[in-house]
Amino acid sequence: MMDIIKHRYVYFGISLLVIIPGMIALIIWGLPLGIDFSGGSLLDIRFDNGPVPQTAQIKSFYAESGFGDAIVQTSGDNGLVIRSLEMSDAQRDQLVSKMEELYATTITIQRFESVGPSVGQEVARRSAGAVGLAALGILIYITYAFRGVSHAYRYGTAAIIAMLHDVAVVLGVEAILAHFLHWELDSLFITALLTVIGFSVHDTIVVFDRIRENSSLSRKQPFETVVNRSIVQTLGRSINTQMTVMITLLSLAIFGGITIRHFVVILLVGVFSGTYSSIFNASPILVVWENREWKTWFRRPKHSLA
Repeated sequence: MMDIIKHRYVYFGISLLVIIPGMIALIIWGLPLGIDFSGGSLLDIRFDNGPVPQTAQIKSFYAESGFGDAIVQTSGDNGLVIRSLEMSDAQRDQLVSKMEELYATTITIQRFESVGPSVGQEVARRSAGAVGLAALGILIYITYAFRGVSHAYRYGTAAIIAMLHDVAVVLGVEAILAHFLHWELDSLFITALLTVIGFSVHDTIVVFDRIRENSSLSRKQPFETVVNRSIVQTLGRSINTQMTVMITLLSLAIFGGITIRHFVVILLVGVFSGTYSSIFNASPILVVWENREWKTWFRRPKHSLA
């Protein structure tokens, strides 16, 4: 039988190696807010004929039109997605008409969204509240569901710690990708984050439930042995379930187009992290807590006298 619990500190170390660079990137570069949170306009257009202008040309055109430093991304072979300062419908129509004259082409507006700064701030507050409420609800639910087990609150706390691990991984990866790919944090990112939280806790509960069953069947065995057996018994199920999701998300990331790629990539990273944390973090935390191992973390090892 695989001894996963034996190497628990190795798995904790791997988690830190993944999280720390992301947190450094988050501190240095931050998370650029999309129009959902900061306010602004998004214009998704298609050039029906003629060559598509370079992104630098569109940025220059927007700056000359008084809409600041726009963010321009290609969409397909003949489309552009442009994020800029907030504009009205009349300003949008005027801007598109000028582009048609300038580049001698016909432009079709695929999508147009405009959000004011005050609305964006309200969305940001509600999104933060949604994440916090989800974490609190999970803690209460798991503690109640495992109320028949001694120290039931430990299960809820361990699940929250594993969930925070996944949130940290997602935020770190988002900070790195946003810097290099010019992605922005939008409402879809919050949707992906809440979905990741759900997946992470769902898989963790499966392992915890098996620990509860084995604890009642093997009362005389050490808790560490019971936990390791429970992880191994659910390992195949956890990996197979998450792999089907990850293969689907990978296909969407490759073939789904630019409009959903950000959302799908964040989901893919989160599901992978959730699978890892539910197996290698959540249950080992229970063992560390049961053994109170933090009491010996900073003690010098005792050397035997010759």
